[in-house]
Amino acid sequence: MAAVLGPVTNYASAAVPGWAAQAWVIWPVFAVLVAVSIGLLLWGRHLDAAARPPARLAPVSRLARGQHASLRPPYVQRVRGREGELAVLAGMLRRPQGRFAVLCAVGGMGKTTVAAQLATQAEAAGWRVFWVRWRDGAELAQQMVQAALACGLPEAELEAARAGQTSLPDVVWRQLGRVRQWLLVVDNADEPHAIGPAGEPVADYRGWIRPYGRGLLVVTSRDGSEQTWGPCAQLLPLEPLPVRPAGQVLLDAAPAAGTAEQARELAARLGGLPLALHAAGTYLAGPTSRYRTFAAYRQALEQELRFLLGAAHPNASHPQVARAVVRHTWEISLDQLAGEGNALARPVLRLLALLAQAPVPLSLITPDLLSAVTGHDVTAVALEAAFAGLHRYGLLGLPHSPGSTDPASGSSEGAQTVLHPLIREINAVALTAETSDLAVWHQALAERLTTAVHEANQRGRAGWPAAVLLAPHLPLLLDYADPRTATHHRTTLNDLAQVLQKAGAFGAARLLHERVLDVETRMLGPEHPDTLTSRNNLGNALFGMGEPAEAIRLLRQTLEDRTRILSAEHPDTLASRHNLALALTSAGEQAEAVDLLRRTLDDRVRILGDEHTHTLSTRNALETALAMSTQRPQSRWWHWLRRRNVAAGGG
Repeated sequence: MAAVLGPVTNYASAAVPGWAAQAWVIWPVFAVLVAVSIGLLLWGRHLDAAARPPARLAPVSRLARGQHASLRPPYVQRVRGREGELAVLAGMLRRPQGRFAVLCAVGGMGKTTVAAQLATQAEAAGWRVFWVRWRDGAELAQQMVQAALACGLPEAELEAARAGQTSLPDVVWRQLGRVRQWLLVVDNADEPHAIGPAGEPVADYRGWIRPYGRGLLVVTSRDGSEQTWGPCAQLLPLEPLPVRPAGQVLLDAAPAAGTAEQARELAARLGGLPLALHAAGTYLAGPTSRYRTFAAYRQALEQELRFLLGAAHPNASHPQVARAVVRHTWEISLDQLAGEGNALARPVLRLLALLAQAPVPLSLITPDLLSAVTGHDVTAVALEAAFAGLHRYGLLGLPHSPGSTDPASGSSEGAQTVLHPLIREINAVALTAETSDLAVWHQALAERLTTAVHEANQRGRAGWPAAVLLAPHLPLLLDYADPRTATHHRTTLNDLAQVLQKAGAFGAARLLHERVLDVETRMLGPEHPDTLTSRNNLGNALFGMGEPAEAIRLLRQTLEDRTRILSAEHPDTLASRHNLALALTSAGEQAEAVDLLRRTLDDRVRILGDEHTHTLSTRNALETALAMSTQRPQSRWWHWLRRRNVAAGGG
């Protein structure tokens, strides 16, 4: 050990050179070495900075490479009626707070336009804006990388991701978390499951859609499901435009086509759908268009809906063209649902389009009904999936009522759905174009409506809510019915109307009675017994609605006709006399009412017996009329009469 340490000790203790012992030499040399080291360090940092993108946001125009599209947003001149949504987005732009926004709605509702308006506002305020157009996963990745490079992403980090050393989305979003004041729009993200990377659901926030940056991410999509986008998404569903701003959209496009009032009338006819408004405005502004005014265009829609709204566009196979044509923008969604394995979505939507423009109870659409129109076996699970898919893509909505539930459930009592008026019309046109035998659809729907009425009647009071929902759709029975079943379908409407009157839904009952009366007057004649019964029923409904003057007119006419045609003692004639007396009592004409009720009571006792239900009803009505003869009309007696079953005296 001593032999080993000896040389070291001798070396360490050896004499230093003479010049090194002089302090005036050592310190200058040391200072020079320090200065050189600092200079080399600074020069190295300068070279590193020159080798990577600057920390400041680079102009987006430098990022367009080869065939890739620019990241610049589309230009929009003005947006009408979206002030509320834009205010929410502007607030999120200032303070994202770990959230991102999803503008969601059915195709044609103006999602891209709203996002483009936000982009214009953001650029004017100094934010850098990146507009990514979703087409496929590879192009999305390229555009996201371009945005990150513009935000100063070091090439070394990008190369590490390309070499598989780290996740490319992680690298991009890490950089987006380092800088502020940016807006990134992912437009037309209509297939969230394909956004990726593969195997990464959007709601896991491990792929390209994340809420973690220091700017704001805005996504436009037809998919409005909270489950799809996760808890950090601020969903902003777009509704049709109100009439006033919708009319202004038309005036902006075609200022010489008419007055503001005429523009609003056309806007209402188009249901406030922005894409339809744009199509109409563009057409009216065309120098060679056949129709040049709002009024003429609105009138032409009744006969030329297919042509004016592009239901058969020659270039509809092109995705960009399809999105700009009213009918085909919805066919894109149906194609996407079919691609997901939801082949029932299209026939369900077509079937709903055959019904009235009113809320549709989901219980009306059954697997058996879909099997009848499609020719294939349909399960309840597949039908529920179709409703859920259509709702997720915004093709059907929920009525604004406390009893409505998500169509995805498909089982809640009273669950119902609605279609936008234009979606309903266009899909009815599409069904006519693609189906050779509409009679199959009409017959199946008529049979299902008839069964639904029977089911509601069988349930008694518990079936009243279902009866109210079915009422607007029942007149279709008279349109779709085979002549051999016309009488049966008229009876179905009358049966449901009686249930509605018991439920106090006199307005719905009135509509059914009016429709039946109109059909029977044309088909059977004004003096046919069935027509007279329908007129009597309508009079009862008007009485129940608190319109005694009109009820008295109809009931008096019916009584005169029944007396002349059927005889004064026919049961139907006695029923007319009884019902007219009730209406007269409510109008304060007790003297005539008492006379009619006394005559009716005598006849019913003689013909039906003293204990018959109709006899008892007339006796009660007579007692009420006598009591009211000493009181003012509209008293508590009148209200009691209105609440009771006005048809208790018979048909």
